[in-house]
Amino acid sequence: MRPISVILADSQYLVRLGLRHLLRGREQFRVVAEATKEQQLLDQIRAHSPQVVILDYNQPENFSHSTVETIKRTAPHTNILIISADNNKKNIYDILELGVNSFLTKACEESEIIDAIRATARGEKFYCTKVLDFLLEKTFSKGDDDESCNATPLTPREVEIVQLIAQGLIAKEIAGRLNLSTHTVYTHRKNIMKKLKFNSVSELVLYAVNMGLVENNRPSPQ
Repeated sequence: MRPISVILADSQYLVRLGLRHLLRGREQFRVVAEATKEQQLLDQIRAHSPQVVILDYNQPENFSHSTVETIKRTAPHTNILIISADNNKKNIYDILELGVNSFLTKACEESEIIDAIRATARGEKFYCTKVLDFLLEKTFSKGDDDESCNATPLTPREVEIVQLIAQGLIAKEIAGRLNLSTHTVYTHRKNIMKKLKFNSVSELVLYAVNMGLVENNRPSPQ
């Protein structure tokens, strides 16, 4: 199996050094180039056609939102993993809307970074829990003024996941069906269970049936 080709794009030397050290010795990855400025990154992408660019867009005069826009326009087959310390929710929403594959904060653990790179190389979405929380917060804030709304407190994506769980699919199968990482499916499921105050998958399946999310054509869970 060919290693995943990666370009590291960050103006901070220690960040690039840390990522390079993390990936060194892992046969499944190959760092083909590094970049500290936008034009250098674009030149490296043209030269190497990497599967994944790991980028911190929040570095004025080096990388920005426009960097992502340019990559998406000129190298649509290159997948983008953002690793940034940016905590500005609007910036995060905006960058996600540009179509980046994955987003981690710089507080994430080694295993999460590795999983994110793998998922990004496959063209999947991979968000750390903090970013998922931001997305959930944005989704629910839209309906805060609608006091008459009695709909299920789940996002459309969570409804999809509940439906697939109720059909008996496991996390890996759901990830494949929805083009998500298994990690993201597990995170969604954890959030769903917390929001609905359920302690078991059986309760979740019964909820799905009672809410009309699936047809009651399977035996009730024991």
